Amino acid sequence: MNFKVQSISPSIGSIISGLNLSEPLAPHVLQELRKVWLQRKVLVFPKQSLTPQQQVDCTRQFGELDQYPFIEGIKGMPYVAEILKLPNEEINFGGVWHSDTSYLINPAAGASLYALEIPPIGGDTIFCNMGAAYQALTNDIKERVNPLNAVNTSNKTAVSKTRAARLGKNIEPDVYTHSHPVIRTHPETGEKTIYVNEAHTLCFENWSEKDSQPLLNLLYQHARKPEFQCRIKWQKNMFVLWDNRSTHHYPINDYTGYRRLLHRVSIKGDIPT
Repeated sequence: MNFKVQSISPSIGSIISGLNLSEPLAPHVLQELRKVWLQRKVLVFPKQSLTPQQQVDCTRQFGELDQYPFIEGIKGMPYVAEILKLPNEEINFGGVWHSDTSYLINPAAGASLYALEIPPIGGDTIFCNMGAAYQALTNDIKERVNPLNAVNTSNKTAVSKTRAARLGKNIEPDVYTHSHPVIRTHPETGEKTIYVNEAHTLCFENWSEKDSQPLLNLLYQHARKPEFQCRIKWQKNMFVLWDNRSTHHYPINDYTGYRRLLHRVSIKGDIPT
């Protein structure tokens, strides 16, 4: 193996050292790295030096790229979205537990973030392993949720508020809504993962929102147990790649008064089954 792997927590996340991501990865290295990515779900690469084009090129090695629907890319780079919080802003972008774009027919398979400006303290991101969370459900809960689909939408109030500063006050964004299995099967590993999230899941299909909420809340709270988590402490020039099909994440909003800027590149996924 041409790189070193250090686990962040027992369940999820690894720090990768010994690779220069500004250059294309050799085929055998990429093959080994992809295996680690699918197993550990979140890969952290400290001390990288990447231009936006190099981040695009690196991320593309893991799949076809896709544009994020609510933020235009930086000038000349449609796949590179700014994840920005200004010192005077009190709400951070995406600051709700979520799986990216689960409201699309083809939700993101994964994404990368590259840290350009980081506050002196705070601004960490928590990821959780939704495969391990599924395995730890009781058999009776598995039987209840296995056959269900859930309606996911882009305009739930809590997450819509986190986009307002980037969209502008007078812009009405498009609304995307789609149903997906509550328990999806990972297309590459065959692993079953919990695929509902607080930011975007509205209700179970053919259930009311009121009737759905108790069971959804049970799944949300279960998945956030510390034993399924890792916490990423950002550093400038850190590159993070995660598998969106088998994780949820939560960007912590504890750094008001400081500027934070990361570049995000999304990997197109397939229809959850």
